[in-house]
Amino acid sequence: MIIIPAIDLKNGKCVRLLQGKKEEVTVYSDDPVSMAKHWAGLGAELLHVVDLDGAFTGKQENIDTVLSIKKAINIPIEVGGGIRDMERIEKLITAGVDRVIIGTSAASEPDMVKKACDRFHGKVIVGIDAKDGKVAVKGWVEMTEWGAIEFAKKMESLGASAIVYTDIARDGMLSGPNIEAMSSMVNELRIPVIASGGVSSIEDIKSLMKIDELWGVITGKALYAGTLDLREAINLVKSNP
Repeated sequence: MIIIPAIDLKNGKCVRLLQGKKEEVTVYSDDPVSMAKHWAGLGAELLHVVDLDGAFTGKQENIDTVLSIKKAINIPIEVGGGIRDMERIEKLITAGVDRVIIGTSAASEPDMVKKACDRFHGKVIVGIDAKDGKVAVKGWVEMTEWGAIEFAKKMESLGASAIVYTDIARDGMLSGPNIEAMSSMVNELRIPVIASGGVSSIEDIKSLMKIDELWGVITGKALYAGTLDLREAINLVKSNP
């Protein structure tokens, strides 16, 4: 399991939202590039970057910042938020983004997901945001009838290289991850699963480590709030392979 720091971008700044609500925003840095360098310098092996403006509007609003982050660090980045057509996927991957995360459009346009997976093999991840076991889309403001695991299996069959699974109720709350839901997701899939949402401390990392085959965990607010030390978390997972 690897620890993946998150950088959420809004209006060019590094922020965190509470349960995905765009009005519940806390700005942590005016300089996302420096923040990316900081996490990479502490030993991060992968950086998770989300264009929150893109998630809400469907347009890539922070692409210049994303590309500046990519140029500034020597570790891979995965990028999500507002990626809803082949043109944007191609633009990001051509520009050097290592993996793209498709969220909302995966539910409405599965054919596009398959096309993207076929064309950019190994570089397309599907982000599944769930509340009470159901998939949410469009910046978490709309609920679908898809069950999270059912949807994940569908995306796996289309060629997704991994699933980022977020429990909306836990995200940004520092309330601990949903271990039961995360375990079920990992057990039902063959492709890697990355946990997201609710991590508050090193104890939460220890709990997630008990899930066999969990590939990684994304953490944001806990790092910025200082309740989780990135270097300590990385050392913990490396010492317990």
